[in-house]
Amino acid sequence: MKICILFCSNSLEAWQLESYIDKIKDVDFNLISLPCSGKVDIPYMIKAFETGAEGVLVLTCPEGQCHNLEGNLRARKRAQAVDSLVQEIGLGQDHIKVIQLKEDDKNHIVEEIEEFISMNMEKTT
Repeated sequence: MKICILFCSNSLEAWQLESYIDKIKDVDFNLISLPCSGKVDIPYMIKAFETGAEGVLVLTCPEGQCHNLEGNLRARKRAQAVDSLVQEIGLGQDHIKVIQLKEDDKNHIVEEIEEFISMNMEKTT
């Protein structure tokens, strides 16, 4: 399975994210660091699917802590729009998930990613 992860570099460093996803086996992750999750746009997410991703995860900063005020809110709306497009073309829904980081607990990232993977694995089997 191939998953593309777009993440806010203000909230998480690539090495931190790699240390979390190292625990997850049998998945090929493509990590893309963004200056703000609000910079993720529809073409980025569509391109991920075009290049073979079976799912896209968008990691945003904690609520109310976006350096660009509402970047995390824009990212969520754009992800919902792409999920609707993916559903319209017949691939089903829930191939995109937004994970909002928690200030005190970044360990929930692994749980959320594993849940996303298992949900998408069920769809492909």
